[in-house]
Parts: sequence; structure tokens; C-alpha cells
Amino acid sequence: MTHEEKALQAFQNGANCAQAVMLAYADELGMDEKTACRLASSFGGGIGRLREVCGAVSGMMMVYGLLRGYDDLSDPEAKKAHYQNVQALANRFREENGSIVCRELLELRKNGQNDPTPTSRASAAFHARSCFGFVQSAARILERKLDEN
Repeated sequence: MTHEEKALQAFQNGANCAQAVMLAYADELGMDEKTACRLASSFGGGIGRLREVCGAVSGMMMVYGLLRGYDDLSDPEAKKAHYQNVQALANRFREENGSIVCRELLELRKNGQNDPTPTSRASAAFHARSCFGFVQSAARILERKLDEN
């Protein structure tokens, strides 16, 4: 099963968008599913349904950082190189989807759309969204970037 398929399956099973991407890579991260879910739990809905950076993008960045991030705090070149890759990931997602901001992706108003209550997965409103596609896109973009390096 591809990372894209794993992410979609996790999302369909109730994971938020960030959790879905994290769960798709949990094995490679050496992380159990519970830890992956907890780590990404705050980032769904554009950070707790605030509709800021898309949770799928946040999940993609968390995985990328865990797999390819820098840890030598005295190495500015490593930090720069990492940020270049992060920006490349974000730009690719933006190219495919039009934005990396949840409210823009879902075409929501700035205010009034950040009720913390999750939308029912059975509702027509939920299925009208493209969140399924954003989760797949983030997992696919990440997989390609990891294969490049």
C-alpha cells in the first residue's frame, strides 16, 4: 500500500488531516500509531479548526522534519537547506491545490468557520470538501520529495 493510500485510509477511518499523513509514515518514523496520532492531533482543521495552515501540510512537514530535519543547532547551512526543502514542499502543495491555508482551500470566510466541533464524516458538507484530496496530495508530494533525496 502506498503512503497516499495509507493516508487516505487513515483519514477515512477518522484521523484528522495531519494525523492521516503522520500515520501513513508511522512505520518509517519508528513511531507507534498512538504517538503519531497524539503528535499530529492539534494540527487538524488548520490547527484546531482555526483554518490556518492545512493540517495535511502540517503533517507533511512534521514527517519531513522527523525523517530529514536538522539537529545540529550550530549549523546554519543545515537549517537553510532544510528550510529550502520545506519551502519546496509547500510550493508544490500550493501549485497542486492553490494554497496551503485551510480556509482558502475550503473557500471559507475568515471568521465564523472555526467552531471546534468536527464536521460529521457522514455529512454532505464534509464529503463536498476536498480534504480527501488534500491528504492524498500531501502524502504523494512528500513521498516524491523523500525519493528525490
